[in-house]
Amino acid sequence: MMSDLKPADLAKDAAARAAVALVEPGMKLGLGTGSTASVFVRRLAERVAAEGLELRCAATSKATADLATSLGLKIETLDELGWLDLTIDGADEVDPDLNLIKGGGGAHLREKIVATASDRMVVIADKMKVVEHLGEFHLPVEVVPFGKEATKKLIERVLDGHGLAGRPVKWRNGPEGGPFLTDEGNVILDLYLGRIADPEKLGRDLSSIAGVVEHGLFLNICQLAIIGGEDGSVVELEREDIG
Repeated sequence: MMSDLKPADLAKDAAARAAVALVEPGMKLGLGTGSTASVFVRRLAERVAAEGLELRCAATSKATADLATSLGLKIETLDELGWLDLTIDGADEVDPDLNLIKGGGGAHLREKIVATASDRMVVIADKMKVVEHLGEFHLPVEVVPFGKEATKKLIERVLDGHGLAGRPVKWRNGPEGGPFLTDEGNVILDLYLGRIADPEKLGRDLSSIAGVVEHGLFLNICQLAIIGGEDGSVVELEREDIG
């Protein structure tokens, strides 16, 4: 099933394999979105087929739901499942405290809802995603289309207050050249910040803007990061003080 895996994806596959080993029969499982999460979904489907595992899964995007269903996994809504035992997802950045930037695929709203409706969130990534400080990867902010230019101005004012005046703030384009639309029909601003000195304050300030639906800072949510290497090895980074 994974025989066409490219050498550059071996680290993702190593992390995905280790994460699949965390799944137990009868679990209610959250499935993430993105390239690394899709490798996990494929590996999970292989194990389900081989062992006949009974799982109930919620997907964080239509793309993930479609992939999982095509591979024989049972997808239900989060409301149907009520609460999840475990969510496994990728990340665009992981810092030493296991704070994350997510949303490169534009699914961070649903990803955050699913992750925070779980007993445990585990991130899988390759070592290039591990950083000392968040911010080198652009920070996605999902915005309601109504009044979006006013919301952009308010976001830029927030950035001014964080010493980030003049940093690029750009609307994300979709594959057809028009605006990128999330599964909820919203648009995304990508903030190119370089380094975020105070992620918690920035997250609070962005969330206080009426037109902002959700941002891609995942703070105090992830309990375990599984970092894969191209040689098939994995390193586990834990944060035990998160409830």
